[in-house]
Amino acid sequence: MRYKLFGKHTGLRVSELVLGTGSFGTRWGHGSEPDEAKRMLDAYADAGGNFIDTADSYQFGESEEILGTLLVGRRNEFVLATKFSQSAQANAGLLVTGNSRKAMVASLDASLKRLDTDHVDLYWVHYADGVTPMEEIVRGFDDLVRAGKILYAGLSDFPAWRVSRAATIAELRGSIPIAGLQVEHSLVERSTEQELLPMGEALGLGVVAWSPLGGGMLTGKYRQGERGRAEGFGGRVFQAEDTKQRTAILDAVIATADELGVTPGEVAIAWVAAKGALPIIGPRSVAQLQANLAAVKVVLSPDQLARLDTVSALRPVFPHSLLEDPANRDRIFSGKLAQFVPPREQVA
Repeated sequence: MRYKLFGKHTGLRVSELVLGTGSFGTRWGHGSEPDEAKRMLDAYADAGGNFIDTADSYQFGESEEILGTLLVGRRNEFVLATKFSQSAQANAGLLVTGNSRKAMVASLDASLKRLDTDHVDLYWVHYADGVTPMEEIVRGFDDLVRAGKILYAGLSDFPAWRVSRAATIAELRGSIPIAGLQVEHSLVERSTEQELLPMGEALGLGVVAWSPLGGGMLTGKYRQGERGRAEGFGGRVFQAEDTKQRTAILDAVIATADELGVTPGEVAIAWVAAKGALPIIGPRSVAQLQANLAAVKVVLSPDQLARLDTVSALRPVFPHSLLEDPANRDRIFSGKLAQFVPPREQVA
């Protein structure tokens, strides 16, 4: 497996596939027993993987507990990331959920106990609660870094304008920078490309993409009668094949896989990786893990990428619908757009 720097604000060297551990445990009624989780972690490490993503809410804390046991004696071999916002308890109280500093501190202390470690390498806010000011979140991260309990901070599932505000506050105040962004991104969920991914590139954030398989839909297995996440997680984190476009997308993924002699899942993960994010794989078995890991060897040709891009394309929303209009683009460059050499990266 190859390694990349995690964004432009760190020297952290992470593997090109992230191991998501939402299926480590069975308290949700669907997941992996500890022995299978161990086999998956060992196989991931043997393949060169070093980036583990979990959350306090995964399997109501069992994911972190299992990892705490499995990482004994090799904690420093991995970049360990966890999240807070929902709590590990199904009936958690008002003061330990959400994004407040109180919830942040209480959640981290509980996570550290379950993970059997004195710090996590990357701490994510799991979801935006819509009420906690970004100033409080940034200050909370800074306090935790100074306390030696976290090394890096990131935001998961936040609107782009709030991530931008947090990054700006941190920069102007000399606080620990917002290092990472976590979003859903796949061939059947490309709305993140409207604002979030360009923002992440322009601000130099390390971007990780969850559900690159659309909850398994892009493997084609649900056409064969399998149920998986369609039922196992109550239909959550699952993209159904419920539109003509999604049927066309899956047809194109399968056709591309046939051309390359690989599986549709490998194509779907390789497409996400080709767009610049680090895909988070979330296997429930060693067999699924091995199928996901095979994606690192898949190289999609320009024609194949273009075909997949075209079939999955979304109509641009405002202001992009205005700004990307060829006539408007040419006019703002005084009729010389064809002669202009654009910057290689997004600008902020």
